[in-house]
Amino acid sequence: MSDRREETASVRRAPRYYRFMAVGLAVGVIVTLMLTFGFPEQEDFNRLQVFGFVGLFVVAICVGLGAVVAIVIDRASRRRARTVKVERVEEHEKPASAPASASVPAEGEPVIEMIAEPVKPENDERA
Repeated sequence: MSDRREETASVRRAPRYYRFMAVGLAVGVIVTLMLTFGFPEQEDFNRLQVFGFVGLFVVAICVGLGAVVAIVIDRASRRRARTVKVERVEEHEKPASAPASASVPAEGEPVIEMIAEPVKPENDERA
């Protein structure tokens, strides 16, 4: 037994936040190194202590800026989102043709399959 429904869904590309934050971390470490070794060493603190103190703040700020850049790109990608028509199929029976080693849901557990087709908007100037 299967249940089929047509729905619409929005499809877009979204940035990977952790990658932007990792770039911010790398930039923060490089800036911290430049600030630590760019100035003469003080008598009160050695370079390792200065690197640690400066790194705490600079790296945190750069990681935060990386996250903000990812959020801005994510918001901009929503403008280019496409609406597609999807057909949702829920099957409630265990398929008889599936091999025993395949990952098959338990009896009565729904199997969801999505089939997407692009929807052409009525007021699309590109068409």
